[in-house]
Amino acid sequence: MEDAEKRCSGADKMKVTFVDHSGQERVLSVPGGMSLVEVALHHSVEGIDAECGGACSCATCHVFVEEGWVGRLPPLSMIESDMLELVAGRQSNSRLACQIKTSEALDGLVVRTPESQGAA
Repeated sequence: MEDAEKRCSGADKMKVTFVDHSGQERVLSVPGGMSLVEVALHHSVEGIDAECGGACSCATCHVFVEEGWVGRLPPLSMIESDMLELVAGRQSNSRLACQIKTSEALDGLVVRTPESQGAA
């Protein structure tokens, strides 16, 4: 987490928007090169637990990528696809936030957290 904090304070910021299941948006300004899980954990984004710490082994960082952004992401790896098989409500735009790295090409990215990962 210390490395994420150092990177969050760096220059070359880009915007990422997290939208929770109720529609509440959080627009964050972050540096490129971080995973969305690192961003979410650093900023205490509701609905992103990342119980495995971002190791692609728990699927508690499931997000829905807004349709205009899906094609800009790298393809699903076999491991990510297998983990997504475990989530309730998987959709064609489902991804794991631990597998998405922020970059200049993703400046403005919008992701939604599923209701199943909302606050209790």
